[in-house]
Amino acid sequence: MRDSDALDNNPHVSRTALEAIHSQVYGWALSRCNYDKAIAEDLVQQAYVELLSGKAKFDNRSTLRTFVYGIVQNLARSRFRRISARLRLAQSFAAAATDSSYEMAAPEGAPEVWAAVRELPSRQRDMIELVFCRELTVEDASRVMGVSVGTGRVHYDRAKKALRTRLQTEMTDE
Repeated sequence: MRDSDALDNNPHVSRTALEAIHSQVYGWALSRCNYDKAIAEDLVQQAYVELLSGKAKFDNRSTLRTFVYGIVQNLARSRFRRISARLRLAQSFAAAATDSSYEMAAPEGAPEVWAAVRELPSRQRDMIELVFCRELTVEDASRVMGVSVGTGRVHYDRAKKALRTRLQTEMTDE
């Protein structure tokens, strides 16, 4: 990283690296706010302000992408803390279909899988999205969600088991 590319208050972060992950960060922000583009833009902007000001210090204990996802996750949580019902990713798939560049990448020919994912509890759903759609490891996804790695593995394992059971039941019913 060139010295001129590093952020003043965050020397381990380069502008080039932030530009490289911007679309991924924006996609994650969209999923945190029920695919409301204005709120997602605000979340990303607030995350960048925290990085530029040095309020959020990157120390290379994770990847930059994982670190920024965590900032966005925390900002979204604090923004929606007063809302009684937790925002659900599953309800936003229809709205996200109009902007295909940022929707959860569901494999073609597998709508029943993603219908089953939408019915999972929120933490299991988030873990599946982070691991399969955002291509994070379970460890990195756990950091983003603010849970221990063990808890993240439990959510991931339970989600896979629930999906397996549901899909097997649907296949035998047909």
